[in-house]
Amino acid sequence: MPEAVPDDNRRQVLYWRLLARLFDPEEQAGLESASLAVVEDIGLPPALLDPQTSVDSIVQRHPELAAEFDGLMVPDADADADAALDIDPAPDTGAAADEDARDRAAEVRRAALVSKVLLNVFSTGSGAVGAGQLSRWQSDAGWLERALGSRPGELRGGRGTTPDTGGLVPGLGPELGAIEADLVRRMHLREVLADPALAARLTPSMSLIEQLMRDKSNLSGVALANAKSLIRRFVDEVAEVLRTQVEKTTVGALDRSVPPKRVYRNLDLDRTIWKNLTNYSPEEERLYVDRLYYRHTARRTTPQRLVVVVDQSGSMVDSMVNCTILASIFAGLPKVDVHLIAYDTRAIDLTPWVNEPFEVLLRTKLGGGNDGPVAMAMARPKIAEPKNTVLVWISDFYEFDRSQPLFEGIEEVHRSGVKFIPVGSVTSSGRQEVNPWFRERFKTLGTPVISGHIDKLVHELKTFLT
Repeated sequence: MPEAVPDDNRRQVLYWRLLARLFDPEEQAGLESASLAVVEDIGLPPALLDPQTSVDSIVQRHPELAAEFDGLMVPDADADADAALDIDPAPDTGAAADEDARDRAAEVRRAALVSKVLLNVFSTGSGAVGAGQLSRWQSDAGWLERALGSRPGELRGGRGTTPDTGGLVPGLGPELGAIEADLVRRMHLREVLADPALAARLTPSMSLIEQLMRDKSNLSGVALANAKSLIRRFVDEVAEVLRTQVEKTTVGALDRSVPPKRVYRNLDLDRTIWKNLTNYSPEEERLYVDRLYYRHTARRTTPQRLVVVVDQSGSMVDSMVNCTILASIFAGLPKVDVHLIAYDTRAIDLTPWVNEPFEVLLRTKLGGGNDGPVAMAMARPKIAEPKNTVLVWISDFYEFDRSQPLFEGIEEVHRSGVKFIPVGSVTSSGRQEVNPWFRERFKTLGTPVISGHIDKLVHELKTFLT
């Protein structure tokens, strides 16, 4: 490409190629050759234009580019501030013109890098997918998250909250999760699991765990062992995140009936000074302390019971995994008695394995419909002291024409004093869909359905149980 071509035109070439590739995987010869000339002219490797080359591979060969990908798509705070304050650009002096030229050149370079990471993540083709392709996609999705200033896994509905990306990519988390799920569905998963080398390259994700749970009854030998290993790895990763969230709270309300321990670490210095201010001597500039005050640290730990009922129908995989792990974490807290029930058209009591979420997941069978009254019949006998019991019911509440009996049972339990928490779903992305009939009645009952983000359920449970 001639040197005289303006930077604005170069940037447009790169973005036109990006759009063409996203909507039509076939090469557009003119755009490809023009883009190659731009990339080479600005000193970037031609591999940026190869859709088969991962960002990891490029960074390994050109490590200086790693820093450029970090925060690549985060909005420019200084530019946003100038726009908000309506600051006029500086006069077009020679120095300002040079700086403007450098900025335009930087935008061309940025366009090339942005195009690479977006194409690798959003242009996934069709047909069968191998373990290597899925692994490359997950790696490239990680680079996209870094470009947006996110933590690993944050935008894929896996293990965190969606960051503020300045409105640049609304709804990106669910979109990435859907792409990953599609790639997993297109994999020859059984063949991959049967090969230890290929299975070791798989990165555990919610989409992969769903496929493993659906297919585990068809696996045996090496394939089954590898499937179990992947499920356990994912469980351990999610448990680590949730355990941190649970442990952020204090345990129990302060019990002021118990005198505070008179030790230095409990000394309430501010209160001590305030209460003794009348003893201050202006002449001596000295405060005489008659009495020391200490903070109360003893907390009430009334035994509580947590009953978790989880809809294990096919639409609730995320919830099944997250709530199983969450129940095991609360089961490890002092004086919290946890019971776990899973149901579709039948109910199963998983309480004996509540401390081992991995074993729970192996005992569940996804699919079927919803028969909530069956689960309620199993849950009710577990309510010994209603006022010290919280019943968490996770479902989309699309019942087999038995909506009224389930709601009447829930209403009766709630009015007995049980803390009832209906949850439409429990996912990392916060997506949920709930039967409108139930949603309105729960709102009237004073127990509105919790938003689907798992952080909110953690908060509700901590407030009641600790």
